[in-house]
Amino acid sequence: MSSLENISSEAVTCLAFVDSYTKKSDPSALIPTLWLGTSLGSVLTVSITLPEPETRNTSPVLVSILGGPIFRLKGSILCMSFLDCNGALIPYSYEPWKDEGKQRDKTPTKSSTNRMSPTLNQDTSFGDRQFMVITSEKQCRIVALPSQNCVYRLQITETDFVVRAEIVSMKESVCLVCYVSNGHLMAFSLPSLRLLLDVDFLPLADLRISKTFCFSNRGHGLYLATPTEIQKFTLCSEFSQNYNDMLGDLYLQCEMPEPPKESFFKGLFGGGAKSIDREELFGECASGKPNRSVAKLISGPNANLQDLNSRANSASNEFSRAHQMMIERGDKLNKLEDNAERMANEAQQFSGAAHQLMAKYRDKKWYQL
Repeated sequence: MSSLENISSEAVTCLAFVDSYTKKSDPSALIPTLWLGTSLGSVLTVSITLPEPETRNTSPVLVSILGGPIFRLKGSILCMSFLDCNGALIPYSYEPWKDEGKQRDKTPTKSSTNRMSPTLNQDTSFGDRQFMVITSEKQCRIVALPSQNCVYRLQITETDFVVRAEIVSMKESVCLVCYVSNGHLMAFSLPSLRLLLDVDFLPLADLRISKTFCFSNRGHGLYLATPTEIQKFTLCSEFSQNYNDMLGDLYLQCEMPEPPKESFFKGLFGGGAKSIDREELFGECASGKPNRSVAKLISGPNANLQDLNSRANSASNEFSRAHQMMIERGDKLNKLEDNAERMANEAQQFSGAAHQLMAKYRDKKWYQL
């Protein structure tokens, strides 16, 4: 810590385990170290002394901080990676632990002491053998080890800040890829820090993007676009050109082989129930001649249901027509009844008038008319 005031505000933001050259007094000493990056831009080195595998149960792991902050950058430390003297990326080292008392299968395994080490030159000079890439929210530095000299430095942004930074392998080389808060994607060569790419990609409008944005090797990356959708992107032009050829289908179409022809005796003796076509056995097809019979309609499983529906519809139509005819017949009968009643009234009136006329002229003589 630089002062007691920063104890409550400074926190570890980045870790890197690697076999590195940290001692200037002994440039050839390659020791396991833990590099710490803090939120105030400080970089500290922790030396780890591992006991022998035979004495791990009794001997402790010795951890010691090599002095105070070795480097200090502007902004919080985002990532730290290491390159060998040829510029190749050194993977983070680890040593798998095995419980010797536990019984395991007798299968050949790799030795636990085989650790990835940086590529060294064949010369015997004790010069700088590693490059350390330190990236913060504002700056990037390339530091040579074990001399701890800053060989390259870069001010990535002035007013904005870097949201995510990663050292990735792409096209047989390594580069530094950054996503800046102004929405730009930037790529720099390593270790020279030359600008390779600067494109306006995605505005930082949501906190979810900053928490899920990440890069991977070969120029790929992804982020959580929505709470249920993942968006993938790439910086590699070769991948973009071949993207259509890489698209796959959920189901692969393949031609099914023709089923083997079953013999007639298989169906008779243990072949299971099978409907035998009479035309197939005794028709003209069996004799090698073309079939001259008329094509027949084979009803499907829903044919009976469709036939029943059609019959029900026709019966309903006939019932409706009979009901309508019955209503019309009732109307005609009512009209006929009214006409008969009217004619009966008129006949009665005519009969009364004729009776009155007969009564008037019944007693009179012919000369009195």
